[in-house]
Amino acid sequence: MTDVTRILSQIESGDPSAAEKLLPLVYEELRRLAKSRMAEERSDHTLQATALVHDAFIRLVDVDKVQHWDSRGHFFSSAAEAMRRILVDHARNRDRLKRGGQSQQLSLDSVELFWKPEYGDILDLHSALEKLEAIDPTSAELIKLRCFAGQTQAEAAALMGISRSAADRRWAFARAWLFDALK
Repeated sequence: MTDVTRILSQIESGDPSAAEKLLPLVYEELRRLAKSRMAEERSDHTLQATALVHDAFIRLVDVDKVQHWDSRGHFFSSAAEAMRRILVDHARNRDRLKRGGQSQQLSLDSVELFWKPEYGDILDLHSALEKLEAIDPTSAELIKLRCFAGQTQAEAAALMGISRSAADRRWAFARAWLFDALK
């Protein structure tokens, strides 16, 4: 009986210290297995081989659910299966809508904002926006979305819950008002 098989039997019988003895004996083999699994994954994968080994090991020697290991081979076969399931869970989580799986990533460098330094001092614009907000909060919000968030007129209108024609009218008013306030 090899050391690994003996320790697996100890884990099976409920010895809490056996799992600590097992990891150093199987770590390198599990790491090789994890590296081979990760080599098949996409290059920008966020899960690393070390994390995969640790997650799989925790699943394998969970003290709440005692496992029965017939042999060292059975243990490593189960380790491979645990790694496969972890990778599948990871992929499913990545693709979930609530985690933005269908969203397209956009670099902030690629967003062109309407407000540019050559238009004037940002502090002057801030002061003018505060005054506009006191008069017409909706128009001020439209300016913020267009100038600072880089939204198109249609996107800003949709975000604000107003029609495109209402956004056009408010945009014309707000631009004229700001032009007067900033000169």
